[in-house]
Amino acid sequence: MPKKLPIGISSFEKIRSDEYYYDDKPILDRIEEREKAREIREVLKSLYSVLKPLDSYLKFVFITGVTKFSKVSLFSGLNQLKDITLSSKYATICGYTQEELEAVFGELLTKEELSAVRCWYNGYSFCGEPVYNPFDVLLYLSEREFRPYWFETGTPSFLVKLMFEKRFYLPKMEKFITDEYLLGSFDVDRIEVPTLLFQAGYLTVKKWHSSIEGTYYVLSYPNKEVRSALNRVLFYALTSLEEEGGRLSLKARESLKRGDAECFGEVLRSLFASIPYEWYRKNNLNEYEGYYASVVYSFLAGTGLEVVAEEYTSKGRIDLVVRVDEKLYVIEFKVMEGDKARALEELKRKGYAERYRGQVREVYLVGIDFDAEERNIKAFEWERM
Repeated sequence: MPKKLPIGISSFEKIRSDEYYYDDKPILDRIEEREKAREIREVLKSLYSVLKPLDSYLKFVFITGVTKFSKVSLFSGLNQLKDITLSSKYATICGYTQEELEAVFGELLTKEELSAVRCWYNGYSFCGEPVYNPFDVLLYLSEREFRPYWFETGTPSFLVKLMFEKRFYLPKMEKFITDEYLLGSFDVDRIEVPTLLFQAGYLTVKKWHSSIEGTYYVLSYPNKEVRSALNRVLFYALTSLEEEGGRLSLKARESLKRGDAECFGEVLRSLFASIPYEWYRKNNLNEYEGYYASVVYSFLAGTGLEVVAEEYTSKGRIDLVVRVDEKLYVIEFKVMEGDKARALEELKRKGYAERYRGQVREVYLVGIDFDAEERNIKAFEWERM
């Protein structure tokens, strides 16, 4: 059966409660109204400070929430808390392990379903064994349909707005390296995109390394649910193409499966041509290479395709790699300077695709050069190796 909450948790042993308290919801509800959020933070700070002198009467209190506001800002009056967010000892406290899933639900799932459920809903890691999202698992067993159940419970509108304002390079979500400070630093007055992505459950710890110099973490999506659903939301936020998005996604997937690079290029041209002119009026996104790369990345990742961004080689970094069955597409983006296309030429010159020889049946080199004035693809060139 799924594990129960431990009775004693180190510094919490003097406190007792049968409830889970969400410390941050009042703040998150008003996070876009910074002044109001600060006022709520002060009220909560006063509330938590009352607990400190009551440790002789309380035995167990477990405080949790979507985000982890820094102790200095919210818990300065309750400084004996022990943070177990990234403690391997409690890594499986809030999810189903593989063993638990198979022991409890194994008879209800075929071998194929077990594999698919793992792909869709497993992968949350807190420096220990990865766990399944219980909410997703139970709803899948009820509906027998793979859908982003957990993601659909809330729209990350503030997160999307923050990513847009800070021009966060979306492919970074594939692999983001950070340290303890950034993961734990969250306050109304200082909100960093990677911190919010992690604390809200859209990124999780895939690898970690601890030494005398400090601890470093590698973050990425936990599973297919989050990768595809989040990128669909981001794609529509970046392009405002809710009506055309589904049709273009289907056409892109089919053309890539066929090995029809020309058709894929036409899809991307249609995509950028459909973005309203007003989208660029108050910014210079059309001059920003990362914007074009982010749109293509979120578009493809949102369709559920196997997409890898910023893949490193001995000669540099590949912008995007897309795998569809036994076909591999190595993609390079450039914003044109003058009239000469450079993307495909750079791909060939740096030999980015050499590492994939023999791994798949077909490898395609795709160079995409954008025109900042036209706000669309100026040159779409490709070769099959």
